[in-house]
Amino acid sequence: MRDETFLPARKGLGQNFLHDQRVIADIVAGLNPKIDDTVVEIGPGRGALTKLLLERECDLHLIEFDRDLANYWRDKAATIAHLTLYEIDVLKFDFGDFLGNSPIRVIGNLPYNISSPVLFRLLEARKRITDMVFMFQKEVVDRMVAQPGSKQFGRLSVMLQQACRCERILQVPAGAFSPPPKVKSAVVRIVPQEVSDYRLIDEGVFGRLVKQAFSMRRKTLRNSLKEWFDAKDYETLEIDSSNRPERLAVGQFVALANCFANKSGL
Repeated sequence: MRDETFLPARKGLGQNFLHDQRVIADIVAGLNPKIDDTVVEIGPGRGALTKLLLERECDLHLIEFDRDLANYWRDKAATIAHLTLYEIDVLKFDFGDFLGNSPIRVIGNLPYNISSPVLFRLLEARKRITDMVFMFQKEVVDRMVAQPGSKQFGRLSVMLQQACRCERILQVPAGAFSPPPKVKSAVVRIVPQEVSDYRLIDEGVFGRLVKQAFSMRRKTLRNSLKEWFDAKDYETLEIDSSNRPERLAVGQFVALANCFANKSGL
């Protein structure tokens, strides 16, 4: 097996390998893992983050889908007691059933083409996740931390902010990668809230409602959610049905979801 430094990036997997040592150190510092922590790294690639994580001597678990990279890390895991490899597509990995109920921390420089699906999958397992630090396309991070009324505010913003605190901690230039991506990058820290400020009656209803509203984001709520609510519902909730979805606060989406759940007897 060749040294990981010489493994070429695979365009089909959206790989751009991070090599700027200052950026790497800042990302690991953003998670700041301790020796007793269970840390999951998604997509270790050539090991830019992994090497520093191993130095922290945390219980480190790697999820790697690329066959050649997985072979490399399998060899490493055979000689390092606190390193475990899972050769699997992260979108098929069961975070909820991983290592029983012990709390986990998650980190990664994710392929940008699967960033949103990965986030939604992690949201499903958030009750056992302490925190997450990820590098994403800057546009994705902009949407994660966006406030109502902005163009970036959308489904991802609402779904994350209902359950988590999101904070941009670093912007990363294209030159920090090999090959350099054509987009800007940023690092975000996500902390799931054990008790959310926005209590939901039914999470499934909330997810479907938010998806429906933003699937037709240029339409007013009155039109995009006409099968969900009538004029009296909006009046009771003091929500203007002529607004487009990006004008609503997260708490108003929660109120709408809870209203529908109550009407449906859920």
